[in-house]
Amino acid sequence: MKKVAGNPYIIKEDSNLFLDSVPLIEIIKKFKTPLLLFLENRIRDNIKTFINVFNSEFDTFHCYYSFKANYLPEICKIVQSEGIGAEVVSLPELKLALKLGFPSNKIIVGGPYLSKKLIELSIKNKIKEIIIYDLNDLKKVNLIAQRYGYIQNICIRVNSQKYKSKLGIKIDPKEMKEFAKIYKNYQNIKIKSILSHYSTQMNNINQYKQNISSIAHNLNLFSEIGINIKNINLGGGFPEATIIPQNQLKLITKKIKSILQQYKVKYKKIYFEPGRYFLGDAGLFITKIIRVGENRWVFLNIGNHICPKFAKCSLRFYNASKINEPHKYKTSIAGIIPTDQDVLAKDYFFTEKLIKGDKVLIANTGAYCLTFSNRFPYLLPKILLIHDNSLNIIFDPHNDGDFSLN
Repeated sequence: MKKVAGNPYIIKEDSNLFLDSVPLIEIIKKFKTPLLLFLENRIRDNIKTFINVFNSEFDTFHCYYSFKANYLPEICKIVQSEGIGAEVVSLPELKLALKLGFPSNKIIVGGPYLSKKLIELSIKNKIKEIIIYDLNDLKKVNLIAQRYGYIQNICIRVNSQKYKSKLGIKIDPKEMKEFAKIYKNYQNIKIKSILSHYSTQMNNINQYKQNISSIAHNLNLFSEIGINIKNINLGGGFPEATIIPQNQLKLITKKIKSILQQYKVKYKKIYFEPGRYFLGDAGLFITKIIRVGENRWVFLNIGNHICPKFAKCSLRFYNASKINEPHKYKTSIAGIIPTDQDVLAKDYFFTEKLIKGDKVLIANTGAYCLTFSNRFPYLLPKILLIHDNSLNIIFDPHNDGDFSLN
């Protein structure tokens, strides 16, 4: 038995592939491609690994799942059942989190756009924190909280100072004193946390160091005007679990703690918002080759419409029909969108023989592929959930229409 894509739930045994305990050949006989599949046991394993590693270093660690990574209800139910909180950016996501039973004191809400309805529902349900990307939004939240006679906890998202980053507040030291005067008039909000999110696919400790540097700098600016923020939120940005195995995650966690001490960052609680780490390698596509072109170009029956490059997934391609053959021949892989931009991979190591109809497994598609997909004019794939040897349809385009939130 051999792991495929480094995933213990995608196993090659002789010439057969197993997804958890389900033979791939049985899935292909029962369903037409393309298919998107999720491995429940892998999701749960990833969550437990993340929680155990961070709990081993931080006594006051809190974890919030980033809904924008994947807001399929069945997937979010699995996350909720493991006791994880929710980080949501929109009204539909908040409604879903509440419907699925995420406790209000384990939900944080915020984004570049805070609608009146989103703020109202957050305050009505006494969610843990509202994240502010623009200091002007403080007035809006304060007015609504005042109407409901409630003091709302606030998290300030600061700009990470990453090159060209536009998200978050860039604190001007000269403006801080004026802000302090205004803030004193806001009786129905309280700044409790500060958030900086540096990047995605962060596998270099220097990226985490830059993020912590931003937190430390801005904490000092607030402290100088008498606002002492107790909690820090370092966001997410962790790669797929197969890309950052447990021993490496442990090393990064220890380094994060060390850098916080180095910068003398004091905090009561520390938050993280993983999304990709939980789900990235728990999702995979089963597709097929629909055409073989010149110079070893193959075309699959999916493309950027449902497996977008913008998702920045660590894609891995395998010829599932010839899984025993060496994957060492450079091949370029394209999709079905009628544009030259629909290239999934160039010069990727694949099998020597390229035959129309061969099934292709694409690993590491569990996070952001759905939420960033652009719904080009093709039917969405069926989505299946695998648990041990059971196989359940959790989305069928013929019955469910669209998996988008509404």
